[in-house]
Amino acid sequence: MADNVEIVEGCRLPVLRKNQEHEDEWPLAEILSVKEVSSRKLFYVHYIDFNKRLDEWVTGDRLDMKKLQFPKKEAKTPTKNGLSGSRPSSPEREVRKSLDLNVQSTTAPSRGKTLPTPKRKVEAVPLATQVPPATPVPSLPSSAEASQASVFPAVRETNTFKSREEHEQISSLTTNGTARRLIPPQPGRKRKANCGGTDEMIKVLQYNNPQTASVFLPPPEDSQDSSDGIPSAPRMTGSLVSDRSHDDIVTRMKNIECIELGRHRLKPWYFSPYPQELTTLPILYLCEFCLKYLKSLKCLQRHLTKCNLRHPPGNEIYRKGTISFFEIDGRKNKNYSQNLCLLAKCFLDHKTLYYDTDPFLFYVMTEYDSKGFHIVGYFSKEKESTEDYNVACILTLPPYQRRGYGKLLIEFSYELSKVEGKTGTPEKPLSDLGLLSYRSYWSQTILEILMDLKPDNGERPQITINEISEITSVKKEDVISTLQYLNLINYYKGQYILTLSEDIVDGHERAMQKRHLRIDPKCLHFTPKDWSKRGKW
Repeated sequence: MADNVEIVEGCRLPVLRKNQEHEDEWPLAEILSVKEVSSRKLFYVHYIDFNKRLDEWVTGDRLDMKKLQFPKKEAKTPTKNGLSGSRPSSPEREVRKSLDLNVQSTTAPSRGKTLPTPKRKVEAVPLATQVPPATPVPSLPSSAEASQASVFPAVRETNTFKSREEHEQISSLTTNGTARRLIPPQPGRKRKANCGGTDEMIKVLQYNNPQTASVFLPPPEDSQDSSDGIPSAPRMTGSLVSDRSHDDIVTRMKNIECIELGRHRLKPWYFSPYPQELTTLPILYLCEFCLKYLKSLKCLQRHLTKCNLRHPPGNEIYRKGTISFFEIDGRKNKNYSQNLCLLAKCFLDHKTLYYDTDPFLFYVMTEYDSKGFHIVGYFSKEKESTEDYNVACILTLPPYQRRGYGKLLIEFSYELSKVEGKTGTPEKPLSDLGLLSYRSYWSQTILEILMDLKPDNGERPQITINEISEITSVKKEDVISTLQYLNLINYYKGQYILTLSEDIVDGHERAMQKRHLRIDPKCLHFTPKDWSKRGKW
């Protein structure tokens, strides 16, 4: 049926696919490319509202031609070669383009290029790169909610923190480092901020065992949000940076069919800029120790006779059991670092690859056996970060996912921050899987501290947000956003309390029983360097 009507790029129509329950479904999809193989047409489709890793080549019998939507034609504009520079655009591109123009007209300068701006300044960025704020700021509870919380202090349905859309103003201010008290709105008077000093407390109640820890919530200072609600732009330097090429039809399509890495064969999720001549191969072969890419098994076997590496280059700074971590300098081991970034890009969609690895350190986690140290995952970090980032990119390779290695990588990044005496946060935006892993880690780490609090001389224990941040090296804004995500904060008798319900406690205990892999600080041999004093790393 697909052969009777000419289907072009940008068309939309339902496409047959199997869901997680292996049942047939017909989600709407966009045609990104058409090719002919052995006189048979194949269509590369992107399922609308699905992650790009599910994109695939399909045959014509999986297309529902009855609901075919043709793309709108853009106005033709001449190019340098005198050829038309237009191409069919999907409805999604039309909407995105109009939204981008609206954002840029309100935020971009009147002339010149839009360049990365310092923190707290607004930059016009495409909506495709904007993400929800990492640290939502709580709204204030109304008087009705406050009274309800005072009657039912342990009932968690009293959600006193509303979403950003449900409130108009935030009365969380700082002046010379001093926090001002948050005053709930009262009828007949304007919202006003009183200087309450740093003694403002938020109490913690544990379900069926009332413990109270007093917690001071400072206002977030370094949130991703600007005053206009537009995220400040991520940096545009380094090995993997925020991806702004969503409209490029080439980078929207997977270009590598399969990768053989040691004993594993990996099916890439996204585009990666490997050399063009390698993208037509059925299998791309990688040396699992130096990550060099080769075009055939024979080339790989010849390479292995010459490759002396049996572990990543660099210093082994951690070993416990079969798990090891290696620290790799992006300047000293440039080839390895670039090959690692090429491999990582196959599984990271929200980043695009640059070849400047000098400002970065790479921490590669490996599993040891008799044949050597096999790569499991890695994270990279800037040698000098003005934004307190302790992770730039983080990835667990697919064969090792859902086995606890992701949390182990995150935990290791915070152990390094503890040794450095800093608090850290991952670079934004996070991928969908990255956000899930970080939320889970933050939740377990903070709940572990709150549940270990013990009464002091019969009094309820006290702890501040700053103390939680110092103990865990998790940035204050991430601590606050995690408490809000867990829906622990309530307003009770004129103050904020943290209510640990029985479900939260039981769920945390079950999760910790499953978490067998942990970092042992005693096995870490790491001396941080002061990169600011080195002229050229």
